[in-house]
Amino acid sequence: MTARLALAAFVAVLVAAAPAGAQDPPPPPDPEPVVQAGVTVAGVDLAGMTAAEAGAALRAFFDRPLVFMLQGRPRSVRPAVLRARARVGRAVDAALLAAPDTALALDVRVRTRALQRWLRRLARTYNRDAVSTRAVLRDLRPRLTRARPGRMLRQAPARRELARALRRHVRDVGALPVRTIRAKVKPSTFGRVVVIRRGSKLLTLYRPAGAGPMRAQAHFRVATGMAAYPTPVGNFRIVTKQRNPWWYPPSAGWAAGASPIPPGPGNPLGTRWMGLNVGAVGIHGTPDAASVGYSASHGCVRMLISQAEWLFERVSIGTPVFIRAA
Repeated sequence: MTARLALAAFVAVLVAAAPAGAQDPPPPPDPEPVVQAGVTVAGVDLAGMTAAEAGAALRAFFDRPLVFMLQGRPRSVRPAVLRARARVGRAVDAALLAAPDTALALDVRVRTRALQRWLRRLARTYNRDAVSTRAVLRDLRPRLTRARPGRMLRQAPARRELARALRRHVRDVGALPVRTIRAKVKPSTFGRVVVIRRGSKLLTLYRPAGAGPMRAQAHFRVATGMAAYPTPVGNFRIVTKQRNPWWYPPSAGWAAGASPIPPGPGNPLGTRWMGLNVGAVGIHGTPDAASVGYSASHGCVRMLISQAEWLFERVSIGTPVFIRAA
């Protein structure tokens, strides 16, 4: 009996010496909730994922760049650059509460103004004006440059397409809508060109033959300005055409006291006037046929009357006129 009492006392001493709470270990923590099997958000399978894992998966899914074609090559932009945001937190909460095999949506907020600003910046680097054909002179022979079409990003439909792709989680957008701008003037629609060689007293009319060198259509002997009143050298164009013109004395010393001359046989301009965009200079007929081939005018280019009439029918307002000293 004494031995039993001694053993009980020893056990009591051990129990008293043990740390507090050692008899009741803490219960294990509750398991973190995970998404049920078959639950998807925007097609992303989140089965078995915790909230943190599901959020990371959806953010990576939404952050994929949008790929689009522009100018014949692929480009890309991330949703964050467009200031688009996916409501990931709301989607994760719904996924954790969803029953198995539930398909959920991932809502997206698209900032229209941010998207418009980005498209305007893109358009500034992409848009290009059309370039019309023009005539240039090389070695006293005119040639036509090639026309180049322009291009313009159609920003309104492009904005709608990008916004739709973001909301539907599409990343292969395809080609953004653009508009081709046609050149106003092409080699096939370019008119004739006049080249005047002042020293040679020669006027040549050229006609187009596609891009590149033009073909000479006709050559005419002309009279040009005398030494005191030389015909100007440069690149000009015809800005006015008149049949049976009046001659009005210019504000120059040599014409002081002269009176206007009406159309008729004695008119110094003949029957046709093709004025240039330089002073009072033009191409015209002359009743003084003997002056043709010499430096005899006050700056204008004189032609035989019949030849001036022929030329008048083949040039138009805007026809380029190159005058060189050769």
